[in-house]
Amino acid sequence: MAYRRTENVVRKQAARHAAILAAARALAAERGMAAVQMAPVAERAAIAAGTVYRYFPAKTDLVTALVAALAAQEIAAITQAAERAPGPLSALAAAIATFAARAIGKRRLVFALVAEPVEPGLEAARGAYRHALVVEFGRRIRAAGAHLPEQDVAVAAPALVGALIEGLIGPLAPSTDDDPAERRAAVQTATLFALRALGVADARARGLVVQTALPAAADPG
Repeated sequence: MAYRRTENVVRKQAARHAAILAAARALAAERGMAAVQMAPVAERAAIAAGTVYRYFPAKTDLVTALVAALAAQEIAAITQAAERAPGPLSALAAAIATFAARAIGKRRLVFALVAEPVEPGLEAARGAYRHALVVEFGRRIRAAGAHLPEQDVAVAAPALVGALIEGLIGPLAPSTDDDPAERRAAVQTATLFALRALGVADARARGLVVQTALPAAADPG
């Protein structure tokens, strides 16, 4: 009986933890990282504010956990897409297109995670998301190295991430929120640009973009 009670407690704690993170994610997606405050998160999660503080003693702890969870989701999606590809260069194209499609489909949330001005204490927490992307793209670039010009991956990977973020969700990126066709075209353009920048010959880069199946996350949701 004591074991059963312990199982129930663990399940309830996990459910509350997930509900808090889901509420924080929803607020960040709707109104940016500034909206991720303890009281609004508690209200959105339908739990007491004191409960939120038991799981996350400070906003920095909550944002850190949110960034880690979202980074894990995005890296898993990129990895899955790449591993379905027939070769390392196709895998690189699939990874780029998948990130681009998912980012543009959740533009407000991703902007909150990488570019929205925040208080200094949160910037280090958010850096984990960009770092995870750089590591994953660096891995894909190295794997495709036999098909690419020689280059410093330590520079190329963060440059790739920066170009995709700025071109798709940065303040200067064109708005594609209301048009799925425009979102898809933007993802294809960004993927083609990235492949060219890494040294893939234009004809082959275009072929890779045509062959790459864009995920359903290209549509917001």
